[in-house]
Amino acid sequence: MEIEFDQLRAGTVHFRLVEEEDAAFICGLRNNPVLNKHISQSSAVVDEQRAWIKTYKNRENLGQEYYFIICRNDNNLPVGTIRLYDFQLNPKKSFCWGSWILNENKPRFAAIESALLVYKFAFEQLKFEQSHFDVRKENTGVHNFHMRLGAQHIDGNELDNFYIYPSSKYYEILNEYQKFLG
Repeated sequence: MEIEFDQLRAGTVHFRLVEEEDAAFICGLRNNPVLNKHISQSSAVVDEQRAWIKTYKNRENLGQEYYFIICRNDNNLPVGTIRLYDFQLNPKKSFCWGSWILNENKPRFAAIESALLVYKFAFEQLKFEQSHFDVRKENTGVHNFHMRLGAQHIDGNELDNFYIYPSSKYYEILNEYQKFLG
């Protein structure tokens, strides 16, 4: 299947695949105490991040995972990251997404646009049937965001809430949210 990465553009942001040169930017995001409250810890060492990206690129080449830099459309500056991973084929063709961080330079609608681009890519191009993901329990803003889009809260533990988001829900809300995709 030919993947069209150039179609990953919304009204104010677009995605590009991560490269080793993005290691310092990613470390800056993931180790910013304002931005990293609700994400897993990662190394602040740029060379370790670069090495992780290098191994990730092998998974990308195999179509097992996709890690994107979220960039502004007006000046092409990076403002965040987002990743699709944990591809499952049974019982449904499902993917997880996360590593979703947006910095203070993001455009106003970057959150909704980047979420819609993830679903557009996964459901329209990769033909997934649903998404499965988790959100830290204390991250109520992101929980509410996903619920507004129609996610289904299915379970939880002490730390996380677990959700699924069927492709049918994406297609159901698409008319209402199309304006964000440009």
